[in-house]
Amino acid sequence: MSAMPTFLVDRSARFRITFAGEKAKEALGGLVTSDVLSLAAGQGQRAVALTPKGRVIAMLRVFDRGADLLVDGEASSGEPFVAMIRKFVNPRMAKYATVTDATACLGVYGPAVAAQLAPAVGVDAAALEALSPFGILRSPVGILRSPDGTFDVVRSADFSVPGFDVIGAPDAVASLRAALGRAGLAEASEEVVEAARVERGLPRFGVDMDAETIPQEANLDVLGAISFNKGCYTGQEVVARIHFRGHVNRHLRWLSAAQRLPTGARVVDAEGKEVGDVRSSVVSATRGPLALAMLRREVEPGSEVVVRTPDGEIRARTAAIA
Repeated sequence: MSAMPTFLVDRSARFRITFAGEKAKEALGGLVTSDVLSLAAGQGQRAVALTPKGRVIAMLRVFDRGADLLVDGEASSGEPFVAMIRKFVNPRMAKYATVTDATACLGVYGPAVAAQLAPAVGVDAAALEALSPFGILRSPVGILRSPDGTFDVVRSADFSVPGFDVIGAPDAVASLRAALGRAGLAEASEEVVEAARVERGLPRFGVDMDAETIPQEANLDVLGAISFNKGCYTGQEVVARIHFRGHVNRHLRWLSAAQRLPTGARVVDAEGKEVGDVRSSVVSATRGPLALAMLRREVEPGSEVVVRTPDGEIRARTAAIA
């Protein structure tokens, strides 16, 4: 099978917020599960915002740009996260601003992505390759010779293929997109992007998890979004109690099958007991029909289950997301 070509993904719909000021890290750190205070300039991390009862509000990425923090997340969770900020963050303690409309985000993904992206953003390919996951650097001029030609280039860990997200002024990102298109890079279909997300095992808010989901149910601890050594944050008591003294009753798992699994289909075990449901479903170029399903804890990875559909039953095998 030939290697997947480098492709483009428009990620501008994701919300973006900046936090600035001496107390910016402290303020944001009190809202999210990750250790924001540990970040140094040029570093980033995955994080989760929770309700006081430990339910997911938003899955985020936090980037330390030196002068400020840049936070982004799925569009569907932007409004509740902003409401949380307004409730808990004193603007005199940390200045925050929603910059979604003032910026755009273009994802560039593929096996040779650093070499293909570097000339377009004015950064050495080795510098891009050296970025750790969620690392961020500022492109000085990119393809444009104007003040709005600078970009923030982020090492992404959201898909099963390596890549970067380029964030900048909408006009600058549009010019970058056009230049990469002229260089032969094409936009990926929605199906390709969704398959890469499911292959990565990254849950999507409103699809694989919702406002009743505890982060460990969606494997957000496994995905590196939770620090168990940091100070207090909203929802910490529930998350810590589960980690140190208990467990969740269900987990998001991969399901592999011989045919595509219908979204929303019920999953039963060998005895016919209902144990969960299918959330996201794709056909992967490398793994075939693949789904994310929320399953009861007693369904061990590697177990065979049955997915019930209107047209009959489909056998599937579970796997832990790592």
